[in-house]
Amino acid sequence: MVVPQRDEVNEQARETPSGIGGWLALLCLLLLVWQPLTLALSIARSLTSLTIRGLPMALVVLAQLMVTGAGVAAGLALMGTHPGAVSFTKWSLVLSAAMDLFVYATPFLPNRRLPGTTPLFVAASIAYYAVWIAYLSRSRRVRNTFGAGL
Repeated sequence: MVVPQRDEVNEQARETPSGIGGWLALLCLLLLVWQPLTLALSIARSLTSLTIRGLPMALVVLAQLMVTGAGVAAGLALMGTHPGAVSFTKWSLVLSAAMDLFVYATPFLPNRRLPGTTPLFVAASIAYYAVWIAYLSRSRRVRNTFGAGL
């Protein structure tokens, strides 16, 4: 019986990462902490405009809460390594991107963007979500943790 040397075992472990770590842990942190925190701050800044903007603004805020809730659920599913968590997370990221684009393209929520900078925000938002979706689709760690059938 040949026992692998310690260096061989460590090298194999580095080549086949699995579990929640690295970029996957960062994505979970963003979904579980950053996204709800930024939404809370955004809503807190916007609440004074609710009486002026009325029901449309309230509906957009409610939609943002639901999308953020889906993101938190996706982060929890990833952390728990649940089957289907990767697909659910991809859909959550698509919903978040669509919500961002809707907010940037409509006047329902107040914003502090300089005139002419909205296309930059749209491009940055699309790039952010596209990078995470590509990561979930191509990552060796994600494939090893959640199965090869992604």
